[in-house]
Amino acid sequence: MTQTNTTGGSPAGVDASDHTSHSHSNKDLPLLILGAIGVVYGDIGTSPIYAFREAMHVRPGAASSASEILGLLSLIVWALTLTVSLKYVFFVTRADNNGEGGTLSLVALARKTFANPPLWITMLGVLGAALFYGDAIITPAISVLSAVEGLELVAPDLSRWVVPITLVIILGVFFVQRFGTAKVSAVFGPVTAIWFLTLGISGLVHIIAYPSVLWALNPILGVQFLATHFGIAFVVIGAIFLAVTGAEALYVDLGHFGRRPIVLAWFGLVFPCLLLNYFGQGAFVLEVGVHNVESPFFEMQPEWALLPFVGLATLATIIASQAVITGTYSLTQQAIALNMLPRMVVTHTSETQSGQIYMPQINTFLMVGVLMLVLLFRSSGALSAAYGIAVSGVMVVTLSLLLVVMWRNWRWPPVAVVAFGILFAIIDGGFFTANASKLFQGGWVPVAVAAVVAILMWTWMSGRRRLADKTRRDEVPLQFLVDNLSKKKPTLVPGTAVFLTSDIEGAPTALLHSLKHYKVLHEQNVILTVRTSTSPRVPDDEKVTIDAYNELFSRVVVTFGYMESPNLPKALALGRKLGWKFDIMSTSFFLSRRSLKPGPKPGNPLRFWQDRMFTRLAKNASDATEYFHIPTGRVVEIGTQVVL
Repeated sequence: MTQTNTTGGSPAGVDASDHTSHSHSNKDLPLLILGAIGVVYGDIGTSPIYAFREAMHVRPGAASSASEILGLLSLIVWALTLTVSLKYVFFVTRADNNGEGGTLSLVALARKTFANPPLWITMLGVLGAALFYGDAIITPAISVLSAVEGLELVAPDLSRWVVPITLVIILGVFFVQRFGTAKVSAVFGPVTAIWFLTLGISGLVHIIAYPSVLWALNPILGVQFLATHFGIAFVVIGAIFLAVTGAEALYVDLGHFGRRPIVLAWFGLVFPCLLLNYFGQGAFVLEVGVHNVESPFFEMQPEWALLPFVGLATLATIIASQAVITGTYSLTQQAIALNMLPRMVVTHTSETQSGQIYMPQINTFLMVGVLMLVLLFRSSGALSAAYGIAVSGVMVVTLSLLLVVMWRNWRWPPVAVVAFGILFAIIDGGFFTANASKLFQGGWVPVAVAAVVAILMWTWMSGRRRLADKTRRDEVPLQFLVDNLSKKKPTLVPGTAVFLTSDIEGAPTALLHSLKHYKVLHEQNVILTVRTSTSPRVPDDEKVTIDAYNELFSRVVVTFGYMESPNLPKALALGRKLGWKFDIMSTSFFLSRRSLKPGPKPGNPLRFWQDRMFTRLAKNASDATEYFHIPTGRVVEIGTQVVL
């Protein structure tokens, strides 16, 4: 095989991810900061509604004195400082994969330094992604419920309407997803900025009235609380953890805004306002007495402002829900590109922003899950027991992968990696253990969701490997077929035929069946393989490579980043720069459509149900023609039956 054209790009040994794929100019910085406030911090910004309340109510009498209130506040302050400010803002956001963040981006980054990446890195990625789905169905439920519950203070008679109103709001949020989030996102930043300023001002008013609450800045008070309440320490830590839920969004949305806007937004507005509000709640409780307060977040507001405050809180929780929903779409798209999940329908809702997508199957899954949680738990207090296991589990996964990146990518000394790992293993491990103690009080919900998703992902990945191995054993080597056809050419017909295959060495099944049934060959035949890079995006000049076997056959490899939507016609059009005269109207795409049949029942029961689950997933996968954006009028599908 002789190479006729190659793309320009990175020199040998340099990965494409070493080049920044996109950057943000300084003139856009204010808008990016505002956008980060709305999208990145929407989730953590709603935590004050219920975090301090749940910490106070972990056990009757556990927060009955001023020192105990200060101890709880101290734990919240230092949880935010160490987990969010130090771990995520200062360290995790530096572990970007060509500008992108998130669990799967961290997996790709960790795998790059290994010639043969160990299996446990992939398993951590599967676990982290699965846990994110568990978190995604709880965040909208607890956020919207906690805000609507403020109506009970405005008019106690409305308490019976809390759940119905919550259900209507959630249905509305999921219903509008199909129309795209571009217009809604435009108001995310300003509304959330107003929300944080309101949090800060409402807290500051009570701090001025009771300034001694600032003694909670002393970390010793938090340690003393845990030491003197050892029997409920884990329960308290689980409640305190509610204050840092949403921290993972700092990393997930890194590619949308960049590190600098996220850092400036945190230290410039979000962190100070959160601290002011938590201190304000503590000051209010100390001022009026702990036994006279049920929900300090709402009760510390003046009566005239309570109803507007409930409305603003509801808007903030809708924004927090929107952020986690769109994050789930992005995560699913990445998992599909990395062959962790079967293809699904992806609808682009913006002509200019490729990242704005809608996935109807995922939307339905989340909507049903959220509605069921609201009906099952019926209050944010009851649902708080279910909140935390998934998020703390993702944090443990992130820490594990971050340590690999520190060691292998950043070349940190082993002593520094171990010291960092021990410090945050104690913190993250404590949070996870504390939340795991609530397994039977509601924590089983995200665990069950994560377990189902992890099983589906692992079944799909292992099934694909076994299917590829089986297909490879039955295929004819491509080079052998090309050599034979060049010696004894069949009847040639005009035009170009593109045969899609995932195996770069074997002859595509569609090509073999085409020759068998039609007895003809096109004048130009392209063996096309689509690959997914470990980088989030691949520049156009590195996307396509073309190699010639002979005058009849060419090999084309198209590489997409795992954050990109694969559009084959657009990618192949780039081949014109390399001398290929690509014309979509004279090109036919030949695809193999495999009909999978479970084989005889194996001796291994696990393998038996796994084969059937993989078959079901494959049948429900979206059509390759639609997924790769190939015009349906240019596609020829040739069916084959494969027995697993």
